[in-house]
Amino acid sequence: MTAPDRTELKEVIAGLSSHPPRISPRYFYDGEGSRLFDQITRTDEYYVTRTELAILRERGGRVAARVPAGSAFIELGTGSAHKAIELLRYLEAPQVYRPIDISREALERTTQAVRAAYPRLEVSAYWGDFAADAAYAGLPEGAARLVYYSGSTIGNFEPAEAVSFLRSLHQRLRRGDILLLAADLVKDADVIHAAYNDRAGVTAAFNRNALSSLNQRFGANFDPAVFRHLAFYNARKRRVEMHLVPERRTEVVIAGEQLCFHPDEPIHTESSYKFTPDDLQRLATQSGFTVDELVTDERAWFAEAVLRV
Repeated sequence: MTAPDRTELKEVIAGLSSHPPRISPRYFYDGEGSRLFDQITRTDEYYVTRTELAILRERGGRVAARVPAGSAFIELGTGSAHKAIELLRYLEAPQVYRPIDISREALERTTQAVRAAYPRLEVSAYWGDFAADAAYAGLPEGAARLVYYSGSTIGNFEPAEAVSFLRSLHQRLRRGDILLLAADLVKDADVIHAAYNDRAGVTAAFNRNALSSLNQRFGANFDPAVFRHLAFYNARKRRVEMHLVPERRTEVVIAGEQLCFHPDEPIHTESSYKFTPDDLQRLATQSGFTVDELVTDERAWFAEAVLRV
């Protein structure tokens, strides 16, 4: 285990010490977490990935029509190559594909799959945080940029944070560049609830793995087996909330700090906001983008929002 970044460690301890305690969703995605999430996408209940893939497969031409030829295709948080491969089928003469991910394992898997599918395409992977300046360096001069943020990951931000994040992306782009923003839409609450509570318990294992990730990264001593998965749809806030509930009072040490967790104050691990078309229009406007088009599936469960600088 390498020494953790002090600022990052301070943020983790501050989150775990807050009321209620919190963990950033970024700690889901170590190697094991990426593997478990890949399993989640194949469960019967989890419609998100299947629906997004279907949009790209069947209606990707509508997205590609908005992207200039010879683009630099940048994917934020790849996870797997399936969606990129579908979209690349429609893009006209892309110059380079730049996947960015904090999971080296996921990045290598994506890179290999795209190279196998498109052997003539330059693949220039970046291992690290997509907030880093280096993640956008070394791209072809003058090429239009298509930045793809898939999986409705934008829903993991609180509303003000989502605007701030998109504004930071906007500053990296030039006039005419495209942000393809995937968003899960508001739908029947039972459908949403089931997606985060699969019968096989994969999402529960994924949720608990965040604690194992903290153990590995920061030398904490969480016992994930002590914590119960809790996920529900909060219709008023239009978001799924995921928590880890300790079955009993439990003490944890992280970087010499002793923290205590109680059953009546679960650890909040993720919010996943669901959007209406009006929500996406407001989000784009507040972030400096123009909505070119919302491409949805036939049930209007999911949207690919084509946003232009």
